[in-house]
Amino acid sequence: MAQRLRSRRLRTAVLAVAATAALVTGVFVSAGTSQAATSGPCDIYANGGTPCVAAHSTTRALYGSYSGPLYQVRRASDNTTKDIAPVSAGSYANAATQDSFCANTSCVITIIYDQTGRNNRLTQAPPGGFNGPAAGGYDNLANATAAPVTIGGHKVYGVFVAPGTGYRNNNTNGIATGDQPEGMYAIFDGTHYNGGCCFDYGNAERNSRDNGNGTMEAIYFGNIKVWGYGAGNGPWIMADLENGLYSGVNAGYNAGDPSISNRFVTAIIKGEPNHWSIRGGNAQSGNLSTFYNGARPNVAGYNPMKKEGAIILGIGGDNSNGSAGTFYEGVMTSGYPSDATENSVQANIVAANYNTSGQGTGTPLTVGSTISLRATTACCTTRYINHSGSAVNTAVVSSSSSATDKANASWIVRAGLGNSSCYSFESKNTSGQYLRHQNYQISLQSNDGSSLFAADATFCSEGGKNGQGNSFRSVNFSDRYIRHYSNLLYIASNGGTNTWDSANLWSDDVSWVVTAPWTP
Repeated sequence: MAQRLRSRRLRTAVLAVAATAALVTGVFVSAGTSQAATSGPCDIYANGGTPCVAAHSTTRALYGSYSGPLYQVRRASDNTTKDIAPVSAGSYANAATQDSFCANTSCVITIIYDQTGRNNRLTQAPPGGFNGPAAGGYDNLANATAAPVTIGGHKVYGVFVAPGTGYRNNNTNGIATGDQPEGMYAIFDGTHYNGGCCFDYGNAERNSRDNGNGTMEAIYFGNIKVWGYGAGNGPWIMADLENGLYSGVNAGYNAGDPSISNRFVTAIIKGEPNHWSIRGGNAQSGNLSTFYNGARPNVAGYNPMKKEGAIILGIGGDNSNGSAGTFYEGVMTSGYPSDATENSVQANIVAANYNTSGQGTGTPLTVGSTISLRATTACCTTRYINHSGSAVNTAVVSSSSSATDKANASWIVRAGLGNSSCYSFESKNTSGQYLRHQNYQISLQSNDGSSLFAADATFCSEGGKNGQGNSFRSVNFSDRYIRHYSNLLYIASNGGTNTWDSANLWSDDVSWVVTAPWTP
């Protein structure tokens, strides 16, 4: 959100039901097969009388006929670039092209193309009210491989925004300005967020600075509470309207804006003269809910709005870049979309079948249950995550093992201390002690009640990266997963500077079979 962080570092066409249903054509028909869409989200918006004026995605085409580039990557080995397109018109991104191009080196995402033809592409954000960490005060570019997921069972990559990462276009075409009506949606990772300012997608200032109340209208996702918040502990979908994150009509708290717990989140903000809405839902299933629908905030400066028409991703309007999140797709429209149109878009998103990058979602975990976790690497299939005192490793456990060894390899599943949609693992035989990473290595430590401990001890469950069992992603280092390496446990990325980040056997080493506990 654009506001001076030095002082704060702290209608539209209504479609008939039959017409709406006709617009909802699945992009992908099952987890294992795909077909080109006859209608994408932007086709649906156009039919609703509110056409897309910006359409960004690294995962799929957002028009049924779109076959141009989705995004561009640049590899570190020789600084050459490669455009990544869908495998066919209206389809999912050709991740194999990226994997081949980036093999044996690293890549960053340099351009996220605009599929509307208006050239509202997103590139490396320049300095503004705040400088970024890259050369010249620019923000960092996203690691191109840090957010793998699947669409219709096919591997694709999202845009992983770590603090300091950001994209922007200050010279746009057709984006709403002043009090003009607009809508926008984005698909985010609901488990990757922080309390930094500000993980936004949408309309911002053209000079990368805070130009006052009402000069922005963007989707915010995270759990910062400085300006506004909703029910529970977050994260929340809110509107960044400049100098305020709004969860409803009031500055600060609005009970109607709920905390989000979905792995994939559909987030919507839309606004027109003295009227705006927050909507959201699970991007994998179900319908949208309306969290706010009413007048502009009851604070001076937001009616009328003074939107400026730049586009940002992952940052605030003044280039505040302390945020974290993951973006998969999003659009901005001309005009205020009807709920019916957005409901059709949501059905299209669900049909696209977003999922984690393993095979399915893995074995479901039940909070309060006790489990054991067995390695799947060929060398080590009799080894389980185990502790001896505070040291955590993998150890061979069998029916003939001692009662102590069996208990040391048993873990109580708790709701994530740092994110209740994920998990923490408490020792079965040492109450109050949890698996926790520190300097990337995992040990067993007592919960000290701090927010840092809570985050370090929280892991999000996904399908096993090698197709077996589950993989467990660190909630605060979201490109790192629990891995055994030389029988010790770390949070490890797939390739990196640390020895335990080795790409060799990575997908096997981060995959764990959830078994009945050795000690119930």
